[in-house]
Amino acid sequence: MRKLLLLALLLLSPFAIRLSPLYAAKADKQVVVLSCDLHCQGCCDKIMKNIAFEKGVKDIVCDLKTKTVTVTYDANKTDVPTLLKAFEKIGKPAKVKEPAQKEASAPTTETDADTGASQVQ
Repeated sequence: MRKLLLLALLLLSPFAIRLSPLYAAKADKQVVVLSCDLHCQGCCDKIMKNIAFEKGVKDIVCDLKTKTVTVTYDANKTDVPTLLKAFEKIGKPAKVKEPAQKEASAPTTETDADTGASQVQ
């Protein structure tokens, strides 16, 4: 009986391996960069200890130099407003950091209607 059970298990295992990705929950990973008032390594440690246990949080990276916290999270389980509330709860209010804007715009070109020549301004 044992041999029959083992044989059946060995025969069915390749099918189970192929079907397992179908049943796996797809994680919708998102990344948000938050600006936070970080003074020292203790601030980073506090964030790492507390925010890591929030539902859906996959990874946290604190950058003391730029005073930013990068959080990778599962969008199916949490969202940015929930993360911001978690930061407020531990006494480290944060806000979403806007992407850096280009300060110098690209030079514009004008085309002379008579000659067809273009000039860079």
